[in-house]
Order: sequence, then C-alpha cells, then structure tokens
Amino acid sequence: MKIKILFPILILLITGFTSFSQLPPVFGSEYKKIAQKDELTRVFISPVRIMWTSDETGELVKNPDVLLKPGNSQSDMSRVTQFCAIKSTETDTSSILLDYGKELHGGLQLVMGGSSRREPSLVRIRFGESVGEANSTTYNSDWLMGFSTDDHAKRDIVMEIPRSGLIEIGNTGFRFVRIDLLQPNTTINLKEARAILRYRDIPYLGSFKSSNSRLDSIWITGAYTTHLNMQEFLWDGIKRDRLVWLGDFHPELKTITKVFGYNEVVPKSLDLACQQYPLPQWMNGMSSYSMWYLIIHHDWYMQNADLDFLKKHKNYIVGLIDLIDSKINEDGTEELSRFRFLDWPSTPNAEGVEAGYRALLVWALNDAKTLCDILDEKESAQTCLSAIEKLNKNIKDHNDLKQAAALMAVAGILDPQKACNDVIAVDGAKRFSTFYGLYMLDALSMAGRYQDALDIASDYWGGMLDMGATTFWEDFNIEWKENSARLDEFTPEGMNDIHGDFGDYCYPSYRHSFCHGWSSGVTAWLTENVLGIKVVEPGCKTLKIEPHLGNLEWVEGTFPTPMGVVKVKHTMQPDGEIKTEVDSPKGIKII
Repeated sequence: MKIKILFPILILLITGFTSFSQLPPVFGSEYKKIAQKDELTRVFISPVRIMWTSDETGELVKNPDVLLKPGNSQSDMSRVTQFCAIKSTETDTSSILLDYGKELHGGLQLVMGGSSRREPSLVRIRFGESVGEANSTTYNSDWLMGFSTDDHAKRDIVMEIPRSGLIEIGNTGFRFVRIDLLQPNTTINLKEARAILRYRDIPYLGSFKSSNSRLDSIWITGAYTTHLNMQEFLWDGIKRDRLVWLGDFHPELKTITKVFGYNEVVPKSLDLACQQYPLPQWMNGMSSYSMWYLIIHHDWYMQNADLDFLKKHKNYIVGLIDLIDSKINEDGTEELSRFRFLDWPSTPNAEGVEAGYRALLVWALNDAKTLCDILDEKESAQTCLSAIEKLNKNIKDHNDLKQAAALMAVAGILDPQKACNDVIAVDGAKRFSTFYGLYMLDALSMAGRYQDALDIASDYWGGMLDMGATTFWEDFNIEWKENSARLDEFTPEGMNDIHGDFGDYCYPSYRHSFCHGWSSGVTAWLTENVLGIKVVEPGCKTLKIEPHLGNLEWVEGTFPTPMGVVKVKHTMQPDGEIKTEVDSPKGIKII
C-alpha cells in the first residue's frame, strides 16, 4: 500500500514537476495572470579551488578553505562554526579568487557570519570566464580597444553586503569569482561563497564514447556548451550577447537534436524571432540569418515531424521565399542586402564571403523547397527551384576561403573533393572557425576524408580543451596556443593570455565569449559521421547508420528520437570490417 502511495511522488521527482504550483492564499486569482514559475533549475556549487589571496602573511585572509565545503545557505553566528575571515586595513583591500571548476551560468550566493561593524560593508565582485578576466577592470566605453565589458551582463559589481544573512549577486557566464573587501578597517566573515548554476534540468539522451577519450571530451563539451545556452530562449552566449541569433541557432539546433532530442526552447525561440523580426525585415537584421531560419526549420522537421509547428510558420516561410525571390535577377545577380555575413573570421575576404553567401542562399532555398512540398505549397516550391536556377547561372569563386568552399560543397555547387583538396583540407585546423567549422567537417565527410576530419576536430576543438576550456568559444585560432597560458592559470611574464591577448571584431580581449553556442557543432558531427546516425525520413522514422571510425578501435552511443532512444555500438574487426550492433525502438526503420 505504501508503494502505491509513494509511486506517483517518485515519478514527479524523477521527471520534474513543471506546472505552476498554487500561490499562497493571500494572492488573489488575478495573480495567476502575472505570476510565472521559473522554468529553469538552480543548483548551488561550492568552489573547487582557492586560486589566490592577496594576503601573503595569512593574517588578512584566514581559513579560505572553509569556502570549499558544502553549504546550506544558512547564516550562522555560533562559536563552533568556522568562517573565512577577510580583513582590510586603513589603506589596503583584501582579495580572494575562487575557481568553480567549470563554466557556469548564473550568479553568486554569499552567506555571512557577522562582521566587525554593524553596518553593511562595501565589496567588489568580479566574475570571469578566465583567471585574467576575473582580475581585469571593466571599460564599457572602450570595448573596441580590447577590454572586458559588462554591457550585456554585469560582471564587475561594487555593492554593499549585509553583516549577516545572505545575498545573491549576478547573472552571467563565469568560472572564476574575485571578491575584494573595499571597506577600510573591517573584517567580514564568509561562511559560504557558492555559485548559482541556472540551467534546464533535462536528461542527456544522446551519448558518445569511443576508444579516443579526447574525442569523448570534445563531444560532451560541445553538448554542455549548448546546454548552458538553453535558457528561457536559445541564446548565442551566456556572457554575451544572450540573444536569439539565427546563425548561432543552427549548430545549436544540430547539437540539441543529437543530445536532447525535442526541447521546447527551439520552437519557442523561433516564435520569438518571427515576432521580433516580422517580414519584410531580415532575421537579426541580416539577410544570411533569414537563410538560416529556413535551414533550421528543415532540420527541426526532419528530427520531429512536427507538422503543426511547421504550419504555424507557413506564412512566414512562404513570405520569406517571396521576399528573397523578388531580389534575385534573371542573370543570377541579387540585391538581398549590402551586408554579407558568414562569420567574423571570414569578413576580410570579401570575394570569398560573396561566394559563400550565395551558396548559403542556394542551400536555404533547397531546404525551403522541401518544406513547401510538405506544406503542399506548390507555387512556392516552384519559386524556390526557379530562384536556385537563376543563382546557379552566376557561381562565384571561393577565393581560398574555407567557409565559402564548405558552403558550396554542402549546397551542391562545388565538388566536395575539389573543395577539400583546394582549400578546406589545406593546412589542417588552420583557418578553421568555431561557427563554420561544422560545415567544413561536413564537406570533408562528403569527400570521404573522415580521418582528416577527425584529426582536425581533435586539433581544433581539442586545442581549446588544451587551454583549459570547459565550454567552446566564440572564436579560436589554432595559432593562439603558441606561447600562451591556459585560461585557468595566471599568465607568466613573457607569455600570452589566451583570453585577454586575442579576440577581434566585436569580441576583442576579455569581451570574447568563452561559452558560445555556435561552436558546438562538432558534437553533432561526431554523432552523424563517426557514430554514423543520420535521419532519412521525417520524425526519425528511417535512420541510416553508416559509421566511419577512421583509426578508432570502437565507438558507441545513443541517439534520441520521438519514438525513443536508439543505441549503437561499432567495433573495428582485425580484417578492417566494422561490426555494428543496433538496438532501436519499434517504429524506426534502420538502413
């Protein structure tokens, strides 16, 4: 009998109870319209390391290791409890730098245990994605010169903290926190300084394990990078810009479908994007990001076959196709927009960007044609075909730009072998980019160069891991590793700061986002090409399983579908053949 009573409660605890619970009776019914339960989960995490204190004598910062212990968010003024005592003098502040071990999104909870004054005390709190950033000064007015900024999320805060009780500070992306006691002639007692991790509490249904642990680390790091950006909406970065950008969205979508399957953050964010940028505006003010909108819808439908959601966006899709077609001339020239954007590193190569931009448009129109067939929009489907035919009259040269060559291969207007031989595979991971690296890997796969792709993935995304990354970055050049200190170290004299000394365009120096969703595409690539699982029929009704192990001895993993999780294991045999074992739910055809 007890089991029957407790079972429903256990189910709620396991699956998560997300409906809004009753408000206290003092709130009338009118509050139901304005009250909203936080859909994200908060978890408190103690620091894993005291990176540094400003006190070499041990007299001004005492018992810092107390902060490494688990907490309970309860202030305590008893004589048996130990505290981290931080003391300032008339002229000197005292400081402590904490490392939480992983990139996090959220803030900081300080639990106090009294102080030498009854009044609040003044402190400075600095959040950083690297040691260098946590120790840097904010210059919002001069960010183009290369400084840390907090124009999108406050990372440098001067504030008063209570004598006892607790206070919570911040909402940003960080791994490190520096606390400076600014109040002169004061001692504060810190009982806890725990990070507040704010995230979607969802299971990792997809997985990837292989005989190469470095690739395994790359897969899970990409998954976690996108996971942190799945806030109320699907963001590009948790420190900056914290917005729904449709270009960043596509690699994140690819990762979501391989790791989490269906998640409401995707349709919710696409709905928001259409509200924010109604036609004839371009998504995010950039015509190329409207192209990504069409590609995203195609890939989302292939995963989930959500026809109702597709129909909801039908008018926008058809209207966007008409808008694009109206700007394409019979000779294949077009006037979509003067601003041609692929990704930031490709920007100086204007000719290459032009070629890649037009290839992206062909790719988008091909996917849009498929959407129109599903929606039975025959006229719009024909408009897509006509537009592609016109564009292909005027194919541009990639001008030695890897981004352009990759898009041209994916769009079917450049032979993948030629694209890889001429530019993409040349000099390996050099000239790769975090955003378009996914499409470069795709082009290498199309050319059958899987081992080259594996080596580049290991060098490029693995290169960030070598520098201390726990999430993947907005940008990365493999050359940055030379003579550079890791992000979780103080930079010795004569070496580069991997965070502060690099970055460009809108992300110079510490403004550079070290958790950026568009960098996660390698996770999707590993699932699709090494584990070898690709969706053939919408809703995952038919899956093609074709592994490419390269020099791996084995690989195994899982893949989420609307019908359940597919389990796959591949083992390289002595004769070079691959033994494959598949466990799939009913309703899925495996080819």
